[in-house]
Formats: sequence, C-alpha cells, structure tokens
Amino acid sequence: MLPTRKLANLDVSAIGLGCWEFTGTAYGAADERESIDVIHRALDLGINFFDTAEAYGPFTNEELLGRVLKDQPRDQLVVATKFGFRHENGALIGADSRPEHIPVAVEGSLRRLQMDYIDLLYQHRVDFNVSIEDTVGAMGRLVEQGKVRCLGLSEAGGKTIRRAHAVHPIAALQSEYSLFERNLEPEIIPTLRELGIGLVPFAPLGRGFLSGVVKRAEEYSPDDWRHTDPRFQGDNFEANVATLRTVQILAAPKHVTPTQIALAWLLQKGPDIVPIPGTRSRLHLEEDVAAASVSLTPEDMTHLENAFAPGKVAGPRYNEARMKLVDR
Repeated sequence: MLPTRKLANLDVSAIGLGCWEFTGTAYGAADERESIDVIHRALDLGINFFDTAEAYGPFTNEELLGRVLKDQPRDQLVVATKFGFRHENGALIGADSRPEHIPVAVEGSLRRLQMDYIDLLYQHRVDFNVSIEDTVGAMGRLVEQGKVRCLGLSEAGGKTIRRAHAVHPIAALQSEYSLFERNLEPEIIPTLRELGIGLVPFAPLGRGFLSGVVKRAEEYSPDDWRHTDPRFQGDNFEANVATLRTVQILAAPKHVTPTQIALAWLLQKGPDIVPIPGTRSRLHLEEDVAAASVSLTPEDMTHLENAFAPGKVAGPRYNEARMKLVDR
C-alpha cells in the first residue's frame, strides 16, 4: 500500500494519478475502457489522489472520472480539478479567471464529477488580465461555502504565489518538475517551503522521455503532444537520449526501471512533493507505484542531479506559444 503525504490538511497517496491522458487531449486517441481499468487499478494500489481539469476534453475528463468514482467512499478520495479557461466549440479560446466566472466553472465541475465538493481547486494558469487577489478571493469564498476544501495554483511564479497566499492559504502548486525539467529549484521551491505549500509535479517523467521508451517527435502522431515538443526534435533528441543513459545505468544494478529511478528521485526531494504521473496502461501504473519502494543513496541523488543539471537537457520545455501561458 502506498504511503501518504500531506498537502495542507489533505492526506494524499505519495503518488497520485494524472488523468489528462484519459480523454485523448494529450497523447492521441484514448480507449475509454482502458482508462476506466487504470482508474480502478489505481484504487486497488492505494492511490487516492486524482487530478483532472475542466479543460481536459474539455469537460469529458471530469465526466469520466466522476462516473468511475461515484460509488467510492467520498471521504477516502482526494479529487483535484482546475478552472481558468474560456471554451468555445470544444476549443480553448483564452484565460478566464474573472471572479464572476469561477463559481460557474466550479458548479460545472461538481456536476460533471458528481460530487458535492472539490478537495483541491487549482487556477489552471495565471490570468494576466485579472489580479491574483481577486481570483483567490473568489476561490476562497467557495471554501467558505463548503464547495472546495483547499486551493491551489498551477504554473504560477514566485511573486504570484506570495500574493495569492496572502489572500487565502494555498495548499499546493502544480507545475512541471522532474529530472528533465528543474526550473523550479532556484526560486519556486524555496518559496513554497517558506510558506508551507506543497508541490504537485506534473510530467514527472518528462512526457515519457525518462522512461527510456521514446521516439523522435516526427514519429508521434500529429495529435500527440510530443509531436511538437522541442526536446523530442532533431539534435535535442539525440543529446537527451545520451543524457538519459545515466538513468538507465543506475537502474540496471538495482533491478528497477528508469521510470522508477526518476520517480524515486522526485519522492526523495522532499515529503512535500507528490508527483502525478499519467498513464493509460495498468502495467505502467504498477511500475509507477512501485517507485515508492525504491531507495536512492545520497550519492545516487547527486549523480542524477549532476547529469541533469540545468542546461544539460537540450531544448526548451515548451514551444514559444505554450511558454506564454507560464507565469515566470
């Protein structure tokens, strides 16, 4: 059984389940039956922390998760979702964190999830047209009404985190963090620890790169995120495959997988870190969960961090358009 960790007053499994992949918006078309099987297997393995968003689908991801979880004991689940975009004809058309929009978005999420409250509500991306104080103020009123238990931010910068936390306690920041992407270390993680805010890393396996089972960008279908990922392209791909060899060499004598090394590194970076790998495979899910039992020595940790030091991973994390949505 997975150990638990704390995000504010939420008791969450040390590894959560990122649900983005279940509705075909990340890595190509998904099979609903397989997705449902993965969620059930996650419950069997002790995962109680499930991460979704209205933008996934949009909307269909919350609906799927709600159908699967509706018969589970509610007090044993920790369900996180996100608001923050305008939608039109199934497409995202811009940020929307206006205070008047937030209750409407949350009512929609509650309806789709078939739940009376959301455990952790994130602003999906910082809306540069709305002050974070106004946004978090509106989120906080939902806590007072009992519709939300805890608040979170996603991809927020240090100054934004401080301003938000001054309005209402922030339980967690969701942001990309892994051996493959360590941009949070200089400023964001120290800020989180100063304020007592947990970190929920998405893409903890570098969108699969750290698993070692990877292909060049052009070999993925056009509806797969990796098709346009700079780190999977050209010379960047070759350089990153060479760096990955460090993980593979470390994994072999321990009789574990590169995936498990990458997740174990994250877990050992601190008890306030709860990664949420996503997968459509029960076998991969079981591999992820087993990482909680993998122990790395201080020498292992240093070796990995030197190999993946900032600047050694080739290519930017996002293309230019996607980076504009990140508050840095």
